[in-house]
Amino acid sequence: MTKTFEIAVFEGDGIGPEIMAPTVEILKNIASHSNSYAFNFNTLPAGAAHYAKTGESLPETSLAGARKADAILLSAMGLPDVRYPDGTEISPQIELRKAFGLFAGVRPVRLSAGQASPLNLPEGREIDFVLIRESTEGLFYSQGRGEVSEDEATETLRITRDVSEKLFRFAFDLAATRKKNGRGPGRVTCVDKANVFRAFAFFREVFDDISHNHPDLIADHAYVDATALWMVQKPWEFDVLVTENMFGDILSDLGAGLMGGLGLAPSADIGLQQAVFQPCHGSAPDIAGLGVANPHAMILSAAMMLDWLAVKHDNAAMAEDGRRLREAVEDVVARADSLTRDLGGVAGTKEAADAVLRLLKRE
Repeated sequence: MTKTFEIAVFEGDGIGPEIMAPTVEILKNIASHSNSYAFNFNTLPAGAAHYAKTGESLPETSLAGARKADAILLSAMGLPDVRYPDGTEISPQIELRKAFGLFAGVRPVRLSAGQASPLNLPEGREIDFVLIRESTEGLFYSQGRGEVSEDEATETLRITRDVSEKLFRFAFDLAATRKKNGRGPGRVTCVDKANVFRAFAFFREVFDDISHNHPDLIADHAYVDATALWMVQKPWEFDVLVTENMFGDILSDLGAGLMGGLGLAPSADIGLQQAVFQPCHGSAPDIAGLGVANPHAMILSAAMMLDWLAVKHDNAAMAEDGRRLREAVEDVVARADSLTRDLGGVAGTKEAADAVLRLLKRE
């Protein structure tokens, strides 16, 4: 029996609409060949361009539409010359995280054999780990509410037991799933700065409490500065990393660099009910409309959406299609004959996306 899933679509700013269009096309094509699921896409307004026209970055009707959806696809958001009165960027993606309690920011870092990387990996080594960034608290907690005077500025870091427990349960569950699927040893590493800040010592304490419920998994710790070093020196040793919001924001870009750039970096922000799937990169307004943007991070984010929906709704066919889509992108990148210019090629957005679609159709 076919189940139809409602997908809220935020097309984004700059190159956002250009990379969203082929992603939706690919999802429609995949679903058209399935007897177990279908999609209905509902495009909703939001973003910096919408704010410039209307004074609203995330209208209540769009928020309501996203809340009703089974999943949310969100493209690159923000424009450098469009800001709130306090000078901060327009960021509906952060508003969605807070509104829906999307505490787990999932940032996979995967580099398979044949893919180019700034690193010279030892023979036979591959990179396959997941960085989980808490997405509602940490140093981002006081966004828009920081105190600024002529002589000083103060932002508040906040870490709560409630959100941290949810975060760590998610991290251990993911590590268990990866271990079951042969993609990791079942290790969760808490990344913090517990040697300096009491808030991070608390963060680590909660992590240790939750780890006791998972004796079959490995739980260890690393300071964030050492982690940044090891991500360059020995990234193949990581499995699941879990950390605070700001640390995760920074380390996820480093992870993208290991893969060759943000154009290959997907992400998901996941809560107990809703989830948002979006590329890690920005809206790149300098190349908007030129048809040269890399669509792969957006397409890989869609693959993550398929994975999440498959688990939530126990849909094996959707899980298989998520794997096929991810591997199709990896194959296109490894073949290096349809690469966009950020990856050293000359292909346009459509050509790169069409290469993925051709591989899917051949299977």
